Amino acid sequence: MGFFSQLFGGGAVRTIAPAEAKTRLDTAIVLDVREPDEYAGGHLPHAVLLPLGSIDEHSAARVIPDTDSEVLVYCRSGARSRRAVRRLTELGYTDVANLGGIIDWPYETER
Repeated sequence: MGFFSQLFGGGAVRTIAPAEAKTRLDTAIVLDVREPDEYAGGHLPHAVLLPLGSIDEHSAARVIPDTDSEVLVYCRSGARSRRAVRRLTELGYTDVANLGGIIDWPYETER
């Protein structure tokens, strides 16, 4: 892997637009990979907190027991969620998409 790929976590990550994600909030697992204080300040409806630094096979399995579940991942700006999508894919999850950042979410949030 080259320096640029290492620096920016090379490899393709599937993305999903907010409008499409909004229609899936009730059926997909919505994963917030920010820190607890960020989550407490506001998060997407139905979102489950799993900070990026704590994602491993055990923590992921607690939140996403079925590796074929649809998972939509977001953070503040999209950088951590991109890394989380790669990590979850490495752990065997098959239907994971990067929703990007909550700063770009034009719909309601909850506390």
